[in-house]
Amino acid sequence: MNLDLYIAELLYRHQCVIVPNFGAFLTEITSAVVDQSNHSFYPPRKVISFNSHLKNNDGLLANHIALTEKTSYDTTVLAIEKAVASWKIALENNSKIILKNIGDISLNSDKNSVFMPFENTNFLTSSFGLSSYVSPVVKREVLQHLEENNIEIPTELETDVITLQPEKRNRFGYLKYAAVFLVGLAGAGVLGYNWNENRIATQTVLVENAVQKQVQSKIQEATFFVSSPLPSVTLTVKEEKLSYHVVVGAFRNEQNAKNTYKNLLSKGFDARRIAANKYGLHPVLSGSYATREEATAAKITLQQNGNPDAWLLVEKL
Repeated sequence: MNLDLYIAELLYRHQCVIVPNFGAFLTEITSAVVDQSNHSFYPPRKVISFNSHLKNNDGLLANHIALTEKTSYDTTVLAIEKAVASWKIALENNSKIILKNIGDISLNSDKNSVFMPFENTNFLTSSFGLSSYVSPVVKREVLQHLEENNIEIPTELETDVITLQPEKRNRFGYLKYAAVFLVGLAGAGVLGYNWNENRIATQTVLVENAVQKQVQSKIQEATFFVSSPLPSVTLTVKEEKLSYHVVVGAFRNEQNAKNTYKNLLSKGFDARRIAANKYGLHPVLSGSYATREEATAAKITLQQNGNPDAWLLVEKL
């Protein structure tokens, strides 16, 4: 089974993909980056990391493979366990596991997992089609001919001031009289235009007043009655709300679910159990919250207190 193919498909849509009994692949969104050293531009992307401590089966990977290959959930879980076993044998033999488009995993001298992500795949769907590129270096042109001839380049450029001397003309003095005549003619035209506009405006006001009086008279004569008013209509808008739950684990053995539930109650958590899902797993919740922020904070607190496999469940109310 090519688990790397299904893991890569889920990384486009989810922040965490857990491989049961092996580890979890986590994603974190980073903004665009400009590398000034090599003039490179990189679009926003999802950075992939690996956590070998998250091993509890949350059903995400198995359910996705079962729906894709049209097999049962139990058969898919056994196939995943077989693939994980082969991975562990390869790591113990100092071999490197290469996951296509994701990265490679190896063990260091302390037998700890070391994950090296591949940079050729961007799992951020909003950056689809965007790729990194290198901008050519912008070079400023210098006075090369001065440099080639070993001539010192001046730091300041001096310019000569050019003074314009207006030419005095005494000829054609009669033009000023023509200009006075034209100004007078234009003034007369403006006065005539203003008089005509005022006359038209006055007539327009008289007509509007007459029409207004007729409209007011018709309104006073009219009387309207409503014999049977329409019944009021009440619209009910259903507001969709979300509920956020912190899931400690989903157990196939119901007794394990009961033991975890009692343990949480003894520690002061507002724990509860919900009905088994369609895969026969019994989820145990440490608490339910109205907002994602509250649920995330509670999940982190729970992970730091001995429950590293805690995860969020979002439901519509």
